[in-house]
Amino acid sequence: MKWENSNVFITGADGFIGSWVAKGLVEKGANVIVIRRDIKKDGGIRLQNLEDKVTLVEGDICDYETIEKYLNEYSIDSCFHLAAQPIVGIANKLPMSTFETNIKGTWTLMEALRNMKTIDRVVVASSDKAYGTHKELPYKEDQSLNGIYPYDASKACTDILSRCYAVSFDLPVAVTRLANVYGGADLHLDRIVPGTIISVMKGETPIIRSDGTPERDYMYAKDAASAYITLAEAMPKFKGHGFNFGTETPISVLTLIKKIIELCSKDIKPKILGEAKNEIDRQYLGSEKAKTELGWAPKYSLEEGLKETIEWYKNYLSK
Repeated sequence: MKWENSNVFITGADGFIGSWVAKGLVEKGANVIVIRRDIKKDGGIRLQNLEDKVTLVEGDICDYETIEKYLNEYSIDSCFHLAAQPIVGIANKLPMSTFETNIKGTWTLMEALRNMKTIDRVVVASSDKAYGTHKELPYKEDQSLNGIYPYDASKACTDILSRCYAVSFDLPVAVTRLANVYGGADLHLDRIVPGTIISVMKGETPIIRSDGTPERDYMYAKDAASAYITLAEAMPKFKGHGFNFGTETPISVLTLIKKIIELCSKDIKPKILGEAKNEIDRQYLGSEKAKTELGWAPKYSLEEGLKETIEWYKNYLSK
């Protein structure tokens, strides 16, 4: 499909991954409408220099009337839902507000979308965390969603609700389950990649909240954005489907941090706290379905993605 003249509504575009999706769609010529609840000094739209390239509207995704108004006012034909409270630690401390945003926000948007006559495609952000813990690795799309910790459970609910609307109300929606995403324009320093890069650049000791052994799959933000856009372009063929997207090369937290230190040309040793709770020990995704059905594959190796990411933060800090 061609994105020129398409009217795209994005929730969460002022966040990290959402800003990369918005950037990718702007580059393809789409008319991008971004809803945001709060105006942040360092939001993703500003960090990606998109303020004059998208239409910004204000509102809460949990407010049905507001969502319905914008969908109709801008004759939306495509929607990407990425708005969420994305930080595991905050979800553990504040589960109710996390559930409000991640779960109620999803059903509110789905309900508004199902009454639209112009919607051709909807892509919703679930997560690899929705799977919870399984003995069999890598996780595949036919495995159950066992997320039981607050953030994990909220994304499992997001996933199920979205596919419910696809099956029950014929809404052309599909779901992404992504590996851990890293890249520029992420100022959530609680996350391992930006937090480590900033610490190392400042000559500070990187902190590892876990014991350093948990294994994850880390995917560059440009590959993540291409995953969303590729799935949207394949709709409505895959209505009601969930797709895993990852690199299928998991590494430990400690290995990742050592790689970042090496690429920053620093001689610093991380400090291991071993305090993290409510996190899965070993997790990564199989992306065979995305490769076979969508023709999608990541283009960036970990080292290539980290080099670009480190360069982004160098430029950011220099300003």
